[in-house]
Amino acid sequence: QVQLVESGGGSVQAGGSLRLSCVLSGYALCNYDMTWYRQAPGKDREFVSGINADGSTEYADSVKGRFTISRDNGKATNTLYLQMNSLKPEDTAMYYCKTKPTGARCPSSIAQWTYWGQGTQVTVSS
Repeated sequence: QVQLVESGGGSVQAGGSLRLSCVLSGYALCNYDMTWYRQAPGKDREFVSGINADGSTEYADSVKGRFTISRDNGKATNTLYLQMNSLKPEDTAMYYCKTKPTGARCPSSIAQWTYWGQGTQVTVSS
């Protein structure tokens, strides 16, 4: 019912840039707050950045000024982006997008769940 597919990961040197994408296919009458998380080996999954259906954004302190989140709301799909500049080795992680459907017209069978993508790997070498 709701699917998230990430892409855009890769290997770059420190100081480089990558742009992650996450395509959401879901129920048209729901609103989707969308978030990027990341998980490095041996560490907990952590919040990176989020953007609400109304376009308001939030960033983790560790990425402020370097990462920019944006979204493109289409009729059938929503696409979430994360532009990552000035990458550091500590940004190395698997990056996941997440969404929580909301809205008065969103069926409860969809809105009761939180949905995750499969992840895309980002590796930054020094």
